[in-house]
Amino acid sequence: MSGNWDWNNWRAQFRNRIQTVEALKEYIQVSPEEEKAIRKSEGLYRWAVTPYYASLMDPNDPNCPIRLQALPTAEELVPNMYSDVDPVGDMKYRVTNRIIHKYPDRIVMLVTEQCSVYCRHCTRKYHTTDVNGTYFERQEAESFEEDFKYIEKHPEIRDVLLTGGDPLTYSDERLEHIISRLRSIPHVEIIRIGTRYPVLLPQRITKEFCEMLEKYHPVWLNTHFNHPKEITEESARACDLLLKHGVPVQNQSVLLKGINDDLETMKALLHGLLKIRVRPYYLYHCDNVTGVSHFMTPLEKGLEILRGLVGFTTGFAIPTYVLTTINGKIPISLDTIISYTEEGLTLRSYEGKETFIPYLQHQVTVRSEV
Repeated sequence: MSGNWDWNNWRAQFRNRIQTVEALKEYIQVSPEEEKAIRKSEGLYRWAVTPYYASLMDPNDPNCPIRLQALPTAEELVPNMYSDVDPVGDMKYRVTNRIIHKYPDRIVMLVTEQCSVYCRHCTRKYHTTDVNGTYFERQEAESFEEDFKYIEKHPEIRDVLLTGGDPLTYSDERLEHIISRLRSIPHVEIIRIGTRYPVLLPQRITKEFCEMLEKYHPVWLNTHFNHPKEITEESARACDLLLKHGVPVQNQSVLLKGINDDLETMKALLHGLLKIRVRPYYLYHCDNVTGVSHFMTPLEKGLEILRGLVGFTTGFAIPTYVLTTINGKIPISLDTIISYTEEGLTLRSYEGKETFIPYLQHQVTVRSEV
């Protein structure tokens, strides 16, 4: 590691991000394949890695799950005929420069296209890592006022998710301006922040940042651990600091081929999250995004993992397995209902055992008070 700077200062971590093969070689033995992929991706996809996240990489294993998530590979340059730069329809539902209004009562606000680490599996790869790609209609630096006015004119909006890119790339002051403005709108009930900083740059979660959020509750934070190696003392400390300031922390993983697509890895991840009091929320089936297709698994792989979890671990350790489509998120669940007849309900247990429940046991009767 070159230079003399404060490892625990998040701004210094960001300024010293690894963005060249030469700098990367200070942390790992870069394989010829990795170096070739990095060179070939220049001009197409951005890449950058924080020194902290690079320190989690196995220096000798090109198949290290941290390396696979952060470094370009040859596979992402191979086109897939079914892929799309926006398979979930963010641009279709964009109503202002930043707002995506797909669901009736909640919106996404794309705060920025910048990240501390450009994850290779990003759903918004075109927006965040494509050198020329952007979901913004106008420049990111333009005023947010049009976005705020849209929310004010739509009283059905009760839930606002700040995402991007990663909103925590902005300073506390800039974020507070956005959050305080949202909090001034009476019908906005909750504010959510989607960020991978607790995983990629946990030093960003400072006492000052948490105290700022505490002023605008209810504020929720969704983060994105994909592998047990990412659960470190630093990331646990970051999540603990958020929780101590009243910010609930939930996790949204993506099922990624060669990274977490086996039961033992997924179980270790989920149990590790519970130990640091982070609730597993979603397990996303990997979207067929251009440049991401090589991370996709069959849908059956996710169901196989789900079968290995239900009944074999704590109930709230099990995330909802979802497939994101242009029509919204669709939960993918185990087929537990075998039959539903006038006589009763037949269910399948986590062990595959059939259980018959007579009609009267599952009937719900509504009485009117006399």
